[in-house]
Amino acid sequence: MLTEIGSAIAFTSLTCWSIWVFRRQQRIIREVQRQKVRIQTEERRLFEFLHSIGTALKEDAKPGDLHGSIVEGALGILEAQGGALYLANKDGSSLKPVYISRTPVPFVELPPMPGATQRAVFNELKIHSVAAGDGMIGDAYTQDSTTLIRQGDARLAPARAFGANSAFVASLTYAGQRLGVLAVARCGGEPFGQEHASTMRAIVEQSAFSLWDAILHQEAAEKKQIEKDLVTANEVQRILLPTESPDLPGFEIAGMNVPARHLSGDYFDFIPLDDFRCGIVIADVSGKGVPAALIMAMCRGALRQIAPDRESPAEALRRLNAQLYPDIKEDMFISMAYAIIDRRDTNVRLARAGHDAPVVFRAATGNVETVKPPGMAVGIDSGVAFNKSTLDFSLPLAAGDCLVLYTDGVTEALNRAGDEFGVEAMKRAIQASAPEGAAAVVRRVAEEVRAFVGDYSQHDDITLIAIKKK
Repeated sequence: MLTEIGSAIAFTSLTCWSIWVFRRQQRIIREVQRQKVRIQTEERRLFEFLHSIGTALKEDAKPGDLHGSIVEGALGILEAQGGALYLANKDGSSLKPVYISRTPVPFVELPPMPGATQRAVFNELKIHSVAAGDGMIGDAYTQDSTTLIRQGDARLAPARAFGANSAFVASLTYAGQRLGVLAVARCGGEPFGQEHASTMRAIVEQSAFSLWDAILHQEAAEKKQIEKDLVTANEVQRILLPTESPDLPGFEIAGMNVPARHLSGDYFDFIPLDDFRCGIVIADVSGKGVPAALIMAMCRGALRQIAPDRESPAEALRRLNAQLYPDIKEDMFISMAYAIIDRRDTNVRLARAGHDAPVVFRAATGNVETVKPPGMAVGIDSGVAFNKSTLDFSLPLAAGDCLVLYTDGVTEALNRAGDEFGVEAMKRAIQASAPEGAAAVVRRVAEEVRAFVGDYSQHDDITLIAIKKK
């Protein structure tokens, strides 16, 4: 009897254990199936996320399209309700919100807003920048990490007031560059757990890569636009230069400008003064690029306004200095030479404002002389010293003589070995070409400079003017 009872108990125990094992296995199977479904769902959502980001990276897409795709995609994958994307400024000192989810969840401390509507909170978050290292967002940025913030964490307090029970806050970093912070929060249901961390990291990695790619595309587009603008600016600047030489009986006049970059800080001009006289100016603004080009345009416009009322070149330069000095930065100046040619006179009146000394070919001797009138550059002095040092100089020109004005881009042109073209080489080119006329002088000097430089890139603007007495 006892044996039968023992056998029954053993059978019952075995049966119960088998049922328990079966049920446990069923639970495990269901959990595995549930996890499989979850993983498959996350994979599908990640694929959709990648597709949406790819669409947002198209050439005609706006930056906001990518920002929205990142936040809304992360919310969809992680089944979260609130999210935000913050991007760092250039020096990394602060982060600006570039996208706030439609259901706003604060990840930063906001000023008291009793009774505020969801829209009011949304608008406040849009303008609320964060200093690096400040609060949940600032800390995540400086620590370069992905952090799970749970229910009891004090850092969650701003978001918890809007129903958040957990959050992920992650720094977006790519190629060693910290770009910003992505934050997402759940506001109901099961809080985030560590099982969601790998998915969040995958989102963060792809988001950082996409943002970096977008930055490169934007920089390339901006560079392309800048180059386009510079080409347009160059076309405008070329309009400011003379297109033909003045027809002044008794003289041959020719000029040339070759910019080293899109924009030139050099300029030359022929200014009709009356039926007998013509003003001829050459100038070189310190520096290069856009600032020098702007100063050049200012100088040209001012001198054209001043010159017709001034008989003296030096007086014109004094008036020009007085007008431009207040608007020129301390580290900038303009070297100039201004000559007035009168077809009734064999002398050229010349004033030099700190410019390279002109040279003159003498037909009688075949020599090239250097002419050194006094004067200091425009923009250095308010007028006390400038007016005393900038004086007129009368230069006689006999038939066949040729006066040459130039900028230091000619004489200081470098070849690959680092040698300068130099004043003597320029003089030899002038000697060889002066008998052929002003245009021949300009052409010959420019050709010899190009031959000397070879394939070495031009570092400075080249400007030349030749004035030959017939």
